[in-house]
Amino acid sequence: MYKEKDPLSDSRASASGGQRAPTIFRRLMDWTLGWANTPYAMLALFLIAVAEASFFPIPPDILLIALGVSIPSRAFRYALVCSVGSVLGGCLGYLIGYELFEVVGKPIINFYGLWEEFNYVSARYNENAFLAVVIAGFTPIPYKLFTIAAGVCKINFLTLVLASALSRSARFFAEGALIYFFGERVKALIERYFNILSVVFVVLLVLGYVALKFLAG
Repeated sequence: MYKEKDPLSDSRASASGGQRAPTIFRRLMDWTLGWANTPYAMLALFLIAVAEASFFPIPPDILLIALGVSIPSRAFRYALVCSVGSVLGGCLGYLIGYELFEVVGKPIINFYGLWEEFNYVSARYNENAFLAVVIAGFTPIPYKLFTIAAGVCKINFLTLVLASALSRSARFFAEGALIYFFGERVKALIERYFNILSVVFVVLLVLGYVALKFLAG
């Protein structure tokens, strides 16, 4: 278990009190959303999905929702682009944890102040790596933490890819489906209740897994 002190915790705490950190993230969110009105929106969605799964703080969901609401008929296409990008980004996160943890992985975890979560995730990998990655796609814990920890713990690479493809596709296609069928009306619902919906999905997922284990036994 890593117990490394976060050298940025104090500065981040003071920055948060002075509104500096929220301002930075607000600007990053505005920058991300700004791509929705450009000819490069699809490419930006893909690259942001890649980056978010390995180091970038802003989730691709906000751009996916913006693009989907503007053209609901393309919602599933945007979800596919997001899914592929996120899985590839997960592979990059795995590489960072596996080969570059000291020089790249640690600074990322330090920046977000996620050592406690890192230790928690690492422990979950020792129990059931596949289920941990699947659930990771829906938890509020940044997905990049799971992918980097997967590399550090050296879980089976194919397990990461398959579990990432399942969980990230389920997440993005669920958003895409809601946008496709309900359009603008569902935007506020997704933004406001996504964490609650995610928890419900995870509970159902775990119950289903337990049921399968029981039946198999």
